[in-house]
Amino acid sequence: MLEAVDLTKKYDEVQALAGFSLTVAAGEICGLVGHNGAGKTTFVDMVSGLLRPDTGTVLVDGVPPHETRGAIGISPQHIALYRPLTVREHLELYGRLSGLRRKALKSEIEELATAMQLTGFLERRAGLLSGGQQRRTQAATALIHRPKLLLMDEPTAGADPETRQALLDVVKQRAGEGAAVVYTTHYLTELADLKASIAVASHGKVIARGSSAELLDGLPGEVRVRTTDHEYHRATTDPTAALLELLAESRGTVESVELRNPDLDDLYRSLAVSDVH
Repeated sequence: MLEAVDLTKKYDEVQALAGFSLTVAAGEICGLVGHNGAGKTTFVDMVSGLLRPDTGTVLVDGVPPHETRGAIGISPQHIALYRPLTVREHLELYGRLSGLRRKALKSEIEELATAMQLTGFLERRAGLLSGGQQRRTQAATALIHRPKLLLMDEPTAGADPETRQALLDVVKQRAGEGAAVVYTTHYLTELADLKASIAVASHGKVIARGSSAELLDGLPGEVRVRTTDHEYHRATTDPTAALLELLAESRGTVESVELRNPDLDDLYRSLAVSDVH
């Protein structure tokens, strides 16, 4: 569905993308993670057609982004709503721009309003919405026409738990219906909830790609032993051996034992450090 190959983009002396390649299949949720400045938003803007690469190619369902109509839905990183328009008017505007006709548009608005918990304020102007309501509305403008490719650029940044869960549920549903999803976020627990594959970006390129299980394999977890006198901890790939060692070293009465498997935070830290060196 999405195929981006060797994308480059330079702004004066800043190399925003430096050979960025990423493929996302229909029905796949790809979690794109990386530090600020890694190139994630530049990549999203390029796939959406807002930017052209200096070199490299982007194809969405076999054609360049600027030749698609209604195939892409984008929820940008920063709120971009028209303050005088109501929530319903936003959804009608984006739906019509994507080619939805009256009956189909009405049905999509009703269904999406329920899923995104927008029903109670469909007639409220965007300028009067809370932060969470604005986030849900913006995401809904990307979802309204059921695009083949969804670009979600930190869609839950600053959102309340209710907004976050509503959005995650709808994203999972749309992927289940066959949409390809690129989901950038700093909240790595969301990617576990979405059962997303992972692409780690650094310095304008993807430096790791695969499932969570594949990328976490071989990373150390952690063992913690808390006693009445002290807390002991050790990073390890062999938690049983590390636990026995800590129990032998510890003093006082053992109060608790914690075994923590490696997670996506560990993955990102390990890749970020190796990329710097």
